[in-house]
This record gives sequence, structure tokens and C-alpha cells, in this order.
Amino acid sequence: MKSRVRFRGALALILAAVLAVTGCGQGQSDGGNGAGGNAGGNAGGNAGSIAGNGGASQVGLNVPARLAERGDIKIKVIRKIGGDDHTAQFLAGAKQEGEALGFKVDTFSANGDSVKFLEALEQAAAEDVDGVIVSHGDDPASAEAVKKLREKGIEVVTFDSIGDMAGIGGVTMTAQDDQALARFALDRLVQDTGGNANIIYLWVDGFPPMVRRNAVYQEVLAANPGIQELERFGVANENTSVETQNAVAAMLTKYPKGEIDAIFATWDAFAIGAARALIEAGRTEIKIYGIDVSNADLQIMQQEGSPWVATAAVDPKMIGAVNMRLLAKKLAGEETPAEYNLEAALIDQEMLKQSSGTVNMETLADIIPGWGQTDAFEEDWMKALKEASGK
Repeated sequence: MKSRVRFRGALALILAAVLAVTGCGQGQSDGGNGAGGNAGGNAGGNAGSIAGNGGASQVGLNVPARLAERGDIKIKVIRKIGGDDHTAQFLAGAKQEGEALGFKVDTFSANGDSVKFLEALEQAAAEDVDGVIVSHGDDPASAEAVKKLREKGIEVVTFDSIGDMAGIGGVTMTAQDDQALARFALDRLVQDTGGNANIIYLWVDGFPPMVRRNAVYQEVLAANPGIQELERFGVANENTSVETQNAVAAMLTKYPKGEIDAIFATWDAFAIGAARALIEAGRTEIKIYGIDVSNADLQIMQQEGSPWVATAAVDPKMIGAVNMRLLAKKLAGEETPAEYNLEAALIDQEMLKQSSGTVNMETLADIIPGWGQTDAFEEDWMKALKEASGK
């Protein structure tokens, strides 16, 4: 582990600001002036003296000593997929949470380019950052890159990444509850069609969340023989929505009205492209059941006559924030789980229509209680740092 003696940067400024506001820190705390003490314990006088103001324990910050001793804390958030609103919100959530804790946070999206993704992970190892959030590392090479990060003492939290990373010591793997996401969307499809429907399946192999969603899809097909898959399509790149739109438009020419009942889209980038194709072709009798949500998705769902009737999702901004909290706990030497799944919810078109105004990601909580809110892994010392920073 890297060890720094001086507590510089944003975290130091936050500590100093709180001490000044409370009027504490006029004398030495019981913790003395060294950087010693329990690595997993609270900073107490340690953090205060490092911040140059003394008495941090008296103001109740209780910043863990291991975190305080690190000095400037540099975080990288590296995501393989991109070009979609979900990615933008995930990165924003992680960055906002990290900066509120006083960290320097850099984000990067490889837009589906495996080479660029691996290069970014290698660069993070070379730059000797404190922690990395890895999103959608989906192959053995990604796991090897994460292993190298850990060998250098860099803390790692992953999101929607390959299961091989579970065997790397000290890594916490997070994911949306993909089984629940697929089940919510497909249960609504079965309910709306009575279990008898000809459908298009929009899905791409190779990504861990897609593999989990596909497993549920296969179970639903087996349990509902009246549901027949006519066509499937899937690609993951920066032009996913456009390519999906073109593919669905081509499919529509093969199947006249009445021959396709629904589309199951396992990613909102697929659903966006499908919705555009259906609207342009005047084929909105075909209904879309999707996964994931963003402002762009909600806008389409609320259009008059929109074919997108339901989507199952977890707030992507909240996902980013929770991943950052887990990383902060690791940096502080606190216990973290090996795995954590984020709870899903179903958003349907009828629910959105009941709102008095247009619903977006900020106001979705008005119709879905608790949406975008969680105190998971948010420790008291984190709340104190956020309050002190005004974020």
C-alpha cells in the first residue's frame, strides 16, 4: 500500500473547514501528532494534526486513519461500453460522489473498444492511483488487468464485470440484479400478451449482465411455449442505437402488421433504436419491453402513442455513487462484501402518464418511492465529509 505522511488536497481542506467552522482544534488532541494508530480505526487526533488544525476527533468527523494518511486520493472510473445516456449517468454518479468525499476523480469510457479499455487499465496501474472502478470488464484480459492493479496495492470495485474477477483478492463485484430486471420486463410482456406472442429479441452475447438476462429469457420461453422468437439482433458499440434502428426497420419489411407482437430489448440502447424504427414505420402496435432507463428513455416512453410500454431499471447515477462508496471504504481499510447487487424496479408507461408533468430522472422518485436513493455503504464519516464540502 502506498503511504503518505501529509494530508494534502481536497480532503485536507474539508477537514480544515469543518474545524474552523466549529471553532475546535485550538489545542492538541489526544491522538498526538504522528501518523500512527490503527490502520482500520478512526483518525481522531491523527487527521486533525495532519490537516494542521488539531482535534478532528472533537468535531465528530471520525475519518478513518488509513484514509487520512493517504494524502491526495486519486480515483479512476474506467468503463468499457459507452455512447449512451446510461454510461454518462453512471460516470456522473461516481464522479459526484467521489468529489463530495474530497477525491480527485477521472472518468473514461472506451465506447466498446477493448484495446482502449485495457490501455486505460494499464495506465491506471502505471500512474499509481489509489483506486479504480472498473465497469463492464468482460473478458479474461480485463481480469488480468485488474489482478495487476491489486498486485500494486490499488483498490478495485467492479460493476457488471466477468466472474473471473471474483477470484482476485480484495475486489468487490457489483451488479444490477439482472435476473430481477429481466423477470420484471418479461413478466409484463407475458401478462400483456397472455403468454402468446411473436417477438423480436434484442440482445448481445459476451457481457456478464447480458448472459444473466439471457438465462431468464430462456426460462421464460420454456415456461411459455406460446411466445415465439422470430428474429434477434445485437451489437455493442458507440452506434448501437442507430444500428439497432436499421436492423429493426429491415425486420419490419419481412413481417406485415399482425405478425410481430412485441420486442424484448435487454439494453436501453437497443430499445431506443427499436422505438425509432417502429415510430418511423408507423408500427407502434408492436410493444417494447426494455431494461435500463435514462432521460432519453423516459422522453420516448412519454411520447403520444409510444410503443415503449415498460422498462426495468436501477438508477445508473446511484450505481456509480454506491460503487464509489465501496471504494472509499476499501481505501479506509473498512470491511466490504465480495459481491453486491443493486435492487431493480419496473417503470411502466401507465405509471408515467399518471404524473401531472413530464417525468425525468430527477422526478422519477415522485412516482416510484425511493427511486435513486440509498444509504448503502454510506458511513457517518462520509456524510460528515459531504456536509463539510457542501456537496
